[in-house]
Amino acid sequence: MTLDLAALLRFDVSPLELVVRGSAMYWFLFLLLRFVLRRDTGSVGVADILLLVLIADASQNAMAGSYTTVAEGVVLVATLVGWNWAMDWAGYRYNWVRRFVEPPPVVLVRHGHLIGHNLRRQLVTIPELMAALRAHGIDKLADVKMARMEPDGGISVIRADKREDEGDDAHRKSVPLG
Repeated sequence: MTLDLAALLRFDVSPLELVVRGSAMYWFLFLLLRFVLRRDTGSVGVADILLLVLIADASQNAMAGSYTTVAEGVVLVATLVGWNWAMDWAGYRYNWVRRFVEPPPVVLVRHGHLIGHNLRRQLVTIPELMAALRAHGIDKLADVKMARMEPDGGISVIRADKREDEGDDAHRKSVPLG
């Protein structure tokens, strides 16, 4: 068995067709992952990995057609990496692209009160939220000024400052009504 280097490096499918197919599937998968799937709370589960593997397998033929050579694989991978780099660069450079590429933060708790419709929309359960709050050293909703789901799926928390709130109340009480 001999290695036919020329056969590995030739193109059976037009490089332009590979770029078009790769670009079309990149944008389809990007939009699917950005707008349809939920953000998780900073972790990747077995179901998430399985979904990504199945998406990759299902989209492979649509991207590649019937490519069989290394050169064709290189063009296809370079197309996907190129789009990924371009989106990162454009998101860094232009605010409107960043707003499109990254989902906005979503407020889950404001001044100790759950924002139920945001929890439902992000598919975050109360036990998941409370676990995230405990990870920030908070065990009661009343101690939360604001908790948000960030673009990366993590939950950030701003603690309510009891002294500041009490000071504001005292200040309000002492202000003459004039």
